[in-house]
Amino acid sequence: MTLAEPSLPGRIHLRRFAGPEGYVGRLEPMRVAHLTDLHVGRVTPHRIQLAAVAITNREKPDLVVITGDFVCHSLQYLEQLEAVIRGFEAPVVGVLGNHDHWSGAAEVARVLRRAGALILENQSTTVDVGKGPLQIVGLDDAYTGHADRARAVKGLSPHLPTLGLSHIAEEADGLYPHNVPLVLSGHTHAGQITLARLHEIAFGRLTGHRYIHGLYGSRSGSNPGGAVYVGAGIGASVMPVRLGDRGMREIAMFELGAMPGAFDEHHEEQTPLKGRKPSSWARARRAKAVNKG
Repeated sequence: MTLAEPSLPGRIHLRRFAGPEGYVGRLEPMRVAHLTDLHVGRVTPHRIQLAAVAITNREKPDLVVITGDFVCHSLQYLEQLEAVIRGFEAPVVGVLGNHDHWSGAAEVARVLRRAGALILENQSTTVDVGKGPLQIVGLDDAYTGHADRARAVKGLSPHLPTLGLSHIAEEADGLYPHNVPLVLSGHTHAGQITLARLHEIAFGRLTGHRYIHGLYGSRSGSNPGGAVYVGAGIGASVMPVRLGDRGMREIAMFELGAMPGAFDEHHEEQTPLKGRKPSSWARARRAKAVNKG
């Protein structure tokens, strides 16, 4: 299926970042396109997802990674989802999100794999697109209680550059000690409305997220931690309204193997918010909503 880019001026922002300093010299420059929260379904017009595919292909990435919430509230649009994933010209690697589990994770994963995507469910893999081997570790969704970090990092080689994928950004803190210097994530949609820092109020103070949108941490080789990037996403699960630069739909292009500072980036690393862990009541409520069919 050939995907033509619809006329959507200003609807999807393209942001560029370098990878961590520790990748330099270990990879030939590798372009990784990060998308998240496609939310294929009734809330987000299908033409927007097709536009995201077309814009991604135009940038000619070596690899596409998608960090969860492929669907919205049901499995009714899996045919559209399959068409979207098949439209990417580069290999696709992804992890599942809470909406995928709430709608039916097994069926979503089956369709994604049928479309050619590699879906990591608490496991790792090594890909080589001609720029040197890149190790990718993917956590299943932490929001619904499916993340298993110990299982995911088992067998990771400390000698290969490693990229982490997790729908929930806070899981990055537990991946850094396993030589994972960069984690890509989603879930928050950047708050969608970022005027007057409303996104930080809604997702930081009210829901307890440390990471709302963009780049946090450090990409310096001298820093023992790492960095996490929270994408603003393509779709929406409730209202498709987006206001403010940071809340716009986005595709983030990461130039792995490039030194931070080698080119202009959208923004620098930020300091995490205070955050707080979800209560046992909240965790139980999220898990109870999972479709186990």
